[in-house]
Amino acid sequence: MTIQGCAAPEQTVALPAGIDLSNQAVIQGVVTGAGTAYARLLDHSGEFTGEVVVSDEGIFRFFAAPGQWTVRIIAGGGVTKDVPVEAKLGEVAQLAVTV
Repeated sequence: MTIQGCAAPEQTVALPAGIDLSNQAVIQGVVTGAGTAYARLLDHSGEFTGEVVVSDEGIFRFFAAPGQWTVRIIAGGGVTKDVPVEAKLGEVAQLAVTV
């Protein structure tokens, strides 16, 4: 398997080509003030749903069902920050998180 086949899509602020927002709810954001960090998606009850590594530029993205979510940023030194967000069908919920 090639490295390209193993890697996640590049995280950029612009949505990847071919994303149809008419049937998607997107939560994305930019994290500042952290080196290596993770973005974790928690549902309305606080249950773990997914996690991604924040890109070198601080960008993360989730495709989620419409509803209430929490994005938990986990950074070095035990720093965590929870950000509540509502995902809406056909919209991009854009977050700016400073840790």
